[in-house]
Amino acid sequence: MAAIEVKYQEPEIDFTLIDRIIRDDYGGNKENLIMMMQAIQKQYRYLPYSALKYLSDYMGIPFTKIYEIATFYASFSIEPKGKHILSVCTGTACHLKGSGEMIKYIKEKTGLEPGKTTPDMKLTLECVNCVGACGLAPVVIINEKYNPEAELSLVSEFIEQVKAE
Repeated sequence: MAAIEVKYQEPEIDFTLIDRIIRDDYGGNKENLIMMMQAIQKQYRYLPYSALKYLSDYMGIPFTKIYEIATFYASFSIEPKGKHILSVCTGTACHLKGSGEMIKYIKEKTGLEPGKTTPDMKLTLECVNCVGACGLAPVVIINEKYNPEAELSLVSEFIEQVKAE
C-alpha cells in the first residue's frame, strides 16, 4: 500500500442521480445547496468537478460560488478520497496522549502523508485539529466511527484489514 503520486481519473458521473438529489431530495431550492453538495459527496466520496459544474449550471449559481463553498468548508473535499478514511485527532490532548506517534506509525505502514490517499483508493489518512473529545484522548476515527483512547493495535489491525481487501 505504498503511496505514490498517480493521476486520478474522475469517475463517470450519474447525472440522473444528481438530478434526483437536486430536484427530488432538495426541491431545487438554492437554500439547500450545501445539503445537495453533501449528498453528492456522499455518493462519490468527494466532489467531482463535473458534478459541481452540473450543479452550477442546473441551479444557475456561478461555478466560482460553488467552488468557494466546496473549498471553504473542511467537511468537503475536491480531491478523491479512499474507500476507508482514517482520521487522527491532533488536538493538544490527543497529541499529548500519542496521536503524533500514531501518525508516524501510519506513515511507516502505508507510506501515506496526512491528507493523501493510496493509489488503489483504499485508504485516506486525515489529521483533524480537534474532535471535541479531549477527555477520551487519543481519538482515532475509522470510517466515521469514533474510537476513544485508541491504541496502536487498533490502527494496526485496521491497516491490515484494508491491505487484505
